[in-house]
Amino acid sequence: MERSIAKSYVEERARAGALVAHQIDSYNDFIVRRLQKTLNDIGKMVVELPTGEELVIKLGKVTLNEPQMKESDGSFRKILPQEARYRNLTYSTPVYVEMTPVFEEHEHDMERVEIGELPIMVKSKLCHLANMSREELIEAGEDPDDHGGYFIINGTERTIILSEEIAPNKLILQREKGVTSARINSERGGYTQRHMFERTPEGLIVVRFANLLQTPVSVVLLMKALGIESDKDVIEAITTKEDLLEDIYINIYENQVANKEEALEYIGKKMKMRQKEGREIRIMQIIDNYLLAHIGTKPEHRIKKAKYLGDVFHKMILLQKGLIDHDDIDHYANKRLRMAGDLLETLVRSVIMGRWGLVVRLQYNYQKMMKRGRKLLRLQSVVVADVFTKQVMRAMSTGTWVGGQTGVSQRLERSNFIRTLGHMRSVVSPLSATQEHFEARELHATQWGRLCAVRTPEGQSIGLRNFLALSAQATIPSNEVDETKIVSMLKTLGAETEEN
Repeated sequence: MERSIAKSYVEERARAGALVAHQIDSYNDFIVRRLQKTLNDIGKMVVELPTGEELVIKLGKVTLNEPQMKESDGSFRKILPQEARYRNLTYSTPVYVEMTPVFEEHEHDMERVEIGELPIMVKSKLCHLANMSREELIEAGEDPDDHGGYFIINGTERTIILSEEIAPNKLILQREKGVTSARINSERGGYTQRHMFERTPEGLIVVRFANLLQTPVSVVLLMKALGIESDKDVIEAITTKEDLLEDIYINIYENQVANKEEALEYIGKKMKMRQKEGREIRIMQIIDNYLLAHIGTKPEHRIKKAKYLGDVFHKMILLQKGLIDHDDIDHYANKRLRMAGDLLETLVRSVIMGRWGLVVRLQYNYQKMMKRGRKLLRLQSVVVADVFTKQVMRAMSTGTWVGGQTGVSQRLERSNFIRTLGHMRSVVSPLSATQEHFEARELHATQWGRLCAVRTPEGQSIGLRNFLALSAQATIPSNEVDETKIVSMLKTLGAETEEN
């Protein structure tokens, strides 16, 4: 009975393509919403000209077409995955972006510029096979039972491996060997900034964040720098319970900082900023952009950040006194899976804004043309499409991703049908396989129905490389429309917004 139920379940899901739906749905979300959102977040590119003036290029709507290839005579025609395999081609499509140059406060005509090519996932919305019937697939020379969910790069089938990570924007309290600590991965606009809170043996609550501020800084000090200046307001932002005040007093009196100016001066010394001129502005820029960026990055968000720090302080005191339990970092509610759409969004953002990315090359080309005496040029003549294409394809073909991640993209296992599906449903932990990590390797009760309880490789990777359970389905992040519906529903139930 159990076997017949499992068999019918698999056959039904297989016909619907649900066994690799997590790959296709995530990629569709990327091309429909996330790619445009990435360009909207970037907003504009600023080119510094040799004359000292600035050319601002506003980024607009992004357009993707169905996969096509360019013939030797310059014409375009559609291409199917089978031809890409046989001819060692990349199954991709050009990416067009509407760009509007603004020079000397004058907005010029909008141009539709090709910035490069993006690989197309087989059976995704842009794939020619997505809407073909079984008979049409056979006629086109395609496997009608192929689920898709992979890419074809230079004729080689490659799949993006799901990556397991700590849930972003969620505070996780920890206590190990008597040390109380907390962590939160603050994520905003595709960038993640890790924050580490710790209680020192002296009773101070300190935090490390941003690469520019590796030295731990007192949480109370940051609260004063953010605008909660008086000791009374600091205490009220943390707690008013008398039995917890002693820990707060230790932190206040240890720092001996009276107001915001003194707090910023102390942080400046920590960062070894010798020049006093502009130091305060620079420190506040770091705090705005890197400290708890998911709350906001504007000056009006500083008080919210200070109150959040007070809440973290309060919870760490409670944890230290044993009044609350620590969080289980291996609990699957504290983890998320990064799928194809998430990883491609990170890659595209890096290719556009990176050290040798599209913006840097555009600025270099424009400056070179200006030195030759040429004035405002057509943007397509200075946008090097090969920069975007080569960097994206290099990452896809080698598996080396942003931040030094390796093995993100792998050659698709084709030894048999089951191995192929298993490869596209594998989940990899970022932890090093050469270290022990006993607790992370163990089977956790919350993995039931999410990860397979049996299948994992032997040896160093045991427990760190897993596979989605047969019944598991991965959801994609909610969009703005979904969030609006949820907020509207909560208001009808009587919930009030923070402004009210």
